[in-house]
Amino acid sequence: AGGRKAVLLLLGPPAFSTTCSRCAKDRRLRAKRAISERRLTRYFVDQRKVRVVGGQGGGGGRSFYSEPRKVFGGPDGGNGGDGGHVIFKADQQMKSLSSVFPFYQGFHGERGGSKNCYGANGAHVYVKVPLGTLVKEDGKVVADLTQHGEEYVAAYGGAGGKGNRFFLSNENRAPTSFTPGEPGQERVLHLELKTTAHAGLVGFPNAGKSSLLRAISRAKPAVAAYPFTTLNPHVGIVHYQDYEQVAVADIPGLIKGAHQNRGLGVAFLKHIERCRFLLYVVDLSVPQPWTQLQDLKYELEAYEKGLSERPCVVIGNKFDLAQSRINLPLLRERVAERVIALSALTGDNLEELLLHLRELYDTYVKTEQSRGQSPVKW
Repeated sequence: AGGRKAVLLLLGPPAFSTTCSRCAKDRRLRAKRAISERRLTRYFVDQRKVRVVGGQGGGGGRSFYSEPRKVFGGPDGGNGGDGGHVIFKADQQMKSLSSVFPFYQGFHGERGGSKNCYGANGAHVYVKVPLGTLVKEDGKVVADLTQHGEEYVAAYGGAGGKGNRFFLSNENRAPTSFTPGEPGQERVLHLELKTTAHAGLVGFPNAGKSSLLRAISRAKPAVAAYPFTTLNPHVGIVHYQDYEQVAVADIPGLIKGAHQNRGLGVAFLKHIERCRFLLYVVDLSVPQPWTQLQDLKYELEAYEKGLSERPCVVIGNKFDLAQSRINLPLLRERVAERVIALSALTGDNLEELLLHLRELYDTYVKTEQSRGQSPVKW
């Protein structure tokens, strides 16, 4: 036995897999799920500059009809086909602008043929973008794609040219002139992604937002004992028994002066604009936790007026600590909003949060329906 072990050590591990294909596949899937937050930063993109050019129209045809016993059949050159458009289309399966390339061009139209045959139109190019994508040109918003399947024509294709048949008239019975196709529209657009979710978790670093999102949904944001663990917004879906789904966004931690773009404040604050209601997460274990709520509301109001006045609830996290039980009654005395004390680590009192979250969602749905608008569904 000892000699056999020595031989195996000398030969090293085998060059082939000794397990079945199913086990090998599971091992690859586990490695894929364990991707770190820092590696995710390479794939999550919320801004993109795109140059779009419509397809060029096909040129008109120049020909004359001729056959036995009908030599002078007249002009029969057809028109060219139109160029294809470049179209942005909102898709709920897309979560980032990382798959958007910096340049797109529509397909060109075909040239007109003889016997009055028109050229084929160029195919359109569809670019899938996530829900909540803003399309800007020269700093002005030209499109806001918030609904699944919503489209915006970013660049129109050029019109096809006219064939010599088009110029036939009583004065000119044998026209030889034709026109080339027009070039497509060319634009430089800026795409900006603002996360579309029903609720947004707002708080300072290490308040426990990522842990809370893990506890109430299947999202797996990175969790660690240091600030700014979450570098990108994460969206988790809370499922209810009646098949309603509430989207909750984990906004990266804010700091004082975030509205002045300190740290990455503006990049984080813009994702809160699309949230219909807010969940303020404060750390109950720190001294005077109510000051966190005041600072958070100040940053939101300084960034956009009225943002801090949206429907909200205050979540006192880390209730499992001894100091948190002392600070909880003090927080409720100084805060006018409803306070829900819970522990994302142990799962204590998560039911109260889920019930109140559904109440906020139902109120939002009724408000949108009363206005004649369709609420955002996941």
